[in-house]
Amino acid sequence: MSNRILPLELIDKAIGSPIWILMRGQTELTGILRGFDDYVNLVLDDAVEYSPDPRDGSVVVKKELKSEILLNGNHVAVLVPGGGPEDSLASRG
Repeated sequence: MSNRILPLELIDKAIGSPIWILMRGQTELTGILRGFDDYVNLVLDDAVEYSPDPRDGSVVVKKELKSEILLNGNHVAVLVPGGGPEDSLASRG
């Protein structure tokens, strides 16, 4: 029998580590995961938001969020512990 891991257990293992978050739409965030709840609302430190410029979609807008943030889990599409691939918005920002 294989070892199963539940989704919230995987997120729990990522606490204190860098995480890459793809939001609904085209926004991405990176930061240090500090906590979460059963609804996957996330608390991040050192968060940086990456989004395409509305006037020129080929340009990535990088916005450093200087304080601790609470991210609504309803808007989260994908969580990647450890960071993202080279073709992400975050790697171009």
